Amino acid sequence: MAKSRLHEKYLKEVAPALMKELNVKNPMAVPRLHKVVINMGVGEATQNAKVLDPAVNELGQITGQKPVVTRAKKSIAAFKVREGMPIGAMVTLRGDRMYEFLDRLMNIALPRVRDFRGVSTKSFDGRGNYTLGLRDQLIFPEIDYAKVDKMKGMNVTIVTTAQDDNGARALLKHMGMPFRQQ
Repeated sequence: MAKSRLHEKYLKEVAPALMKELNVKNPMAVPRLHKVVINMGVGEATQNAKVLDPAVNELGQITGQKPVVTRAKKSIAAFKVREGMPIGAMVTLRGDRMYEFLDRLMNIALPRVRDFRGVSTKSFDGRGNYTLGLRDQLIFPEIDYAKVDKMKGMNVTIVTTAQDDNGARALLKHMGMPFRQQ
């Protein structure tokens, strides 16, 4: 099976450049992408369970993989949430689907964001993972504008094998993530 465009770029250009930049001798120690987790929380699902179905369908269209419906871990009376209630959807992407999704995110979806000046460089968690919040799902070309009834945001977490934020930042910069200029 043919590798995705972004995976080819990683193998041919990014990994050798990172070895030089991070001063790594072993090619297996070069930071690489591990997985991408896309999470869509649907708070209105507590009152109306039917709100979750369009969210699951849209997330499936965006990622090309069937989402898992996430359920509440504990009851919270103030939010009218009971334990086990469906409250969102998530997808974990690995391998070629992960590279395809990131390629579409960085080159097609993010430039379609209104007033886009780049993504923040401060969204790293200290262990080499990057989380990006998207306000609406319409930036993805797979979503039909006419069929969307409500805007739903999502979190995209990019998990890397980097030991620290500097390695992850260098990896994503070389991969083509449009970081904001300070």
